[in-house]
Amino acid sequence: MKKTLALLALAALAAGLSPASAQTVVRVGWCARTVSSAAAPFAIAAKMGWFAKGGIQVELVPLPGSTDCVKTVATKQVNYALPSIEPLAIIRPQGVKALNFYTAYQGNIYGIVVPEDSPVQKFTDLKGRRIGVTSMASAGVIIARAMAKAHGMDPDTDIKIVVAGEAAQTAALLRSGEVDALSQFDTQYALAANAGAKLRPLSADNEMIAHFPSNGFIALEENLKDKRAEAVALARGYAMGTLFAITNPEAAIRILWEVFPQTKATGKDEATAMRDDLATLKARAVNWRVEAGGVKKWGENSFENYNKYVDFLVANGVLKEKIDAKDLVTNDLIDEINKFDAAEVVKLAKDYKAK
Repeated sequence: MKKTLALLALAALAAGLSPASAQTVVRVGWCARTVSSAAAPFAIAAKMGWFAKGGIQVELVPLPGSTDCVKTVATKQVNYALPSIEPLAIIRPQGVKALNFYTAYQGNIYGIVVPEDSPVQKFTDLKGRRIGVTSMASAGVIIARAMAKAHGMDPDTDIKIVVAGEAAQTAALLRSGEVDALSQFDTQYALAANAGAKLRPLSADNEMIAHFPSNGFIALEENLKDKRAEAVALARGYAMGTLFAITNPEAAIRILWEVFPQTKATGKDEATAMRDDLATLKARAVNWRVEAGGVKKWGENSFENYNKYVDFLVANGVLKEKIDAKDLVTNDLIDEINKFDAAEVVKLAKDYKAK
């Protein structure tokens, strides 16, 4: 972990950012062990100086999953994190005063997939079978259990949730038959596919969660009050980086490789590495788009969508009682975050030529 963090910090310096002493170092929990091309918005914002303009230098902190991301925000080990909403909804009643202030993934990135040639055609066919997650701290655990409950199954006895790791490890366990299905997320499925796994989503079952919001930036309420400008700078830079990446995915990958060089695959020729990273980025870009949440502004939180998701989580045993969306998300910073020229970002992305 320390080596990964050091590499991320060195990469930022190599990209020409000012020394940490000139800017506030902001630690952001990245809720997976693998920093994939889905992190391109961070790299772009660093490369273009958008974070620096806001007076911050972002340090990504890879963590096993969304549950750990929420916990590290609660214990102030990181300033911000980008988890899915379920762990925050679970921990909020315990007195953790944190809020999602920017929805990054407007559609739900989770869902169940099986090997392409699997006899499993629907979720109930998974009774007695093993469902692989990236880690037991991943929201994939929560999703699998909730979907089991929604299908009239007992999540404690009818399914077995096991750790399948990430990317190539996941693909290997599928090939060996050690796991029968996966409850992971969009970019992990792309990474597993890049490693040779042929996957098939249980589309009809996944539809029940597809329109619920997923991950977003969270912070303690005290942080949002006392360091408002810092939170706005983080989310605005990320929003601009997201728009850039959607507009010019290949340029986004090349910037990612420059800023975070350890993300460029070894053992592959450049064309293959680009193809695979583009597949991962495009898998995430579907849910970056504001249209996925039916909202108008970058990061805008749909209280209606969050309340519907909370109702689903309560109905399926994830939450013991209903929590109003206003206690989980806030749009208080959204107008400030969106104070940038979107047309200028799009033009910059279209015109960008990697050196």
